[in-house]
Amino acid sequence: MLPQLQERLDALDARALLVVAGTSRDPDLLPFVGAARLTKAVVVVPQGKAPHLVYFTPMERDEAAKAKAVGCRVLSPERLDLARWIRECSTMEDLLATVLGQAFLHAGVAPGRVALAGRGAAGHVHHACTALGGDGWSFFSGHEALAGARRFKDEVALTEMRRVAEATGAAFYHVARVLRQAAVDPTGGLVRGAAPLTVGCLKGEIAAVFATADLEQPEGNIVAPAEEGAVPHNQGTLERPLRAGESIVVDLFPRGRLFADCTRTFCVGVVPPPLRAAHRATLGALRLASDKARAGARGWDLNQDVCAFLEAAGYPTHRSHPESLTGFVHGLGHGVGFDLHDAPGFREGDQGEAGELLAGDVVTLEPGLYDSDAGWGVRLEDLVLVTEAGIENWTPLPYALDPHEWPATA
Repeated sequence: MLPQLQERLDALDARALLVVAGTSRDPDLLPFVGAARLTKAVVVVPQGKAPHLVYFTPMERDEAAKAKAVGCRVLSPERLDLARWIRECSTMEDLLATVLGQAFLHAGVAPGRVALAGRGAAGHVHHACTALGGDGWSFFSGHEALAGARRFKDEVALTEMRRVAEATGAAFYHVARVLRQAAVDPTGGLVRGAAPLTVGCLKGEIAAVFATADLEQPEGNIVAPAEEGAVPHNQGTLERPLRAGESIVVDLFPRGRLFADCTRTFCVGVVPPPLRAAHRATLGALRLASDKARAGARGWDLNQDVCAFLEAAGYPTHRSHPESLTGFVHGLGHGVGFDLHDAPGFREGDQGEAGELLAGDVVTLEPGLYDSDAGWGVRLEDLVLVTEAGIENWTPLPYALDPHEWPATA
């Protein structure tokens, strides 16, 4: 059970939380199913009781059983008499409504207010909730309550995040090694053996490291050279050759049971002065944010401090030039956990607890500078644990642009 979830459900006068998901990798479902891999699933969390997991095919019984390890009670298709309901229900919407009703019955949830979360098929969920409304259940959004509870991670979750962060660090050391070993051809292109070193080649190397650590990349990754790295969310074109003297933004955000997130920027060969200056300013901004981040600080205040620092260094920011696509154009950070972008937030509109750093939060600090016209981008991002005294850096990697300045291993 997530810490604080029952307290939040009580405050909403909810009889239960209902999570309807198209896959067990749904961030709202992950806290309740552990390592289980399911194609479709439902979780009912009754007030004051253990969660109940519904899965839909006997082929997944071994996977569903893994949810017991995190305290979930499993409702099998046989126990729910699912074969009968499949015969009697003419549509998937009706079947879902019937299954949810049966799940409430088995979980001991009487008709009343139910908080609803998950990323299941919206049309099916709407139909099912409407049908159940005729039997006395009413539904309201439980996303905010669950996101708030999901933010507070137990030691098992924190241990998993540390593992994923360590594997992310290993991937960066491997990237640095591949770049360090690359030769430069007469045209300035990076080559590996007889073949050009491309974005796709580097992505393949990264994928191999993560596969060894049993990590997936559901949101992909970013290996973005030069003009592509100048657009913060450009993931990089696979066929694009890498070249000496260009920035290469590498942003990795793999997931085990939970996510990690880290970014470094590389440049092989002679570093152009504007790129070196931007890297120096970005590193200064990261160090400033790292020094000021601690329990009780507000994400937006840290963001403003970084804007002031970068403006003083001569760069536009989203504060000084809100419409600009050059300079510091994105927020300073975000929470990380069961979802890649989780609470807390670093936005101006994040009020109260939603915008305040609390002890135990895991967040990113990621200043960056970008210039599309000049064709370069720089971002440096650390994943950190917030404490009362400051932060614990879970991605203590080198920041050097030159991969030759990275040690062979951690």
